Amino acid sequence: MDEIRIIEIKKSVYENNDREADKLRQQLREEKTFLLNLMSSPGSGKTSLVLRTIEALGQEFKIGVLEADIDSAVDAQTVARTGTQVVQLHTGGMCHLDAGMTLRGLQELGTRDLDLVILENVGNLVCPAEFDTGASKSAMILSVPEGDDKPLKYPLMFSEVDALVLNKIDVLPYFDFDTDAVEERARRLNPNIPIFAVSAKTGQHTERWADWLRGEIRAWNSDAC
Repeated sequence: MDEIRIIEIKKSVYENNDREADKLRQQLREEKTFLLNLMSSPGSGKTSLVLRTIEALGQEFKIGVLEADIDSAVDAQTVARTGTQVVQLHTGGMCHLDAGMTLRGLQELGTRDLDLVILENVGNLVCPAEFDTGASKSAMILSVPEGDDKPLKYPLMFSEVDALVLNKIDVLPYFDFDTDAVEERARRLNPNIPIFAVSAKTGQHTERWADWLRGEIRAWNSDAC
């Protein structure tokens, strides 16, 4: 019997995506458009944080939103009610976005007149961390009800992001969640990561998150000059 041929494609797929992501990042830098890749589990409060971000920065920056989901347009409809330009992306069952998918969404949204585009990635703590979307920066949300052990279970996500948002601190009294433990575990993986404990529902401390993002956008535009 002939030997079965085995072809490793994972590396080439990632390498091709990385090249496309770098090209997209350079294009966005030239256009002075900051792309934030926001990742988390389903139900962690991504859309609520997007709304708080629009509320905090909408008077300073022109903002657009890409909403990625396997199906439905619920989140896009929620964002659209703020008057913000939004495009819904359906992934056809895929649990992540890559650079090519992100580019298609940006082409539909249009970026030349936008200062900030927020990409709300598919709700998942595994696949989205593996694919470079071409974003200027990436952030993730961990909500209190999910538990403080997630950095131990999903280390790649915590290692890859540029900022961590601990959301739903308004329900801390009702959950066995150790904030100090999360911060220690996250910084063991990502020593310099900024961590913002907020409640997107009540708005508590969300100004700290907005201040960080404001600074990153200005630095991005300064580097583009």
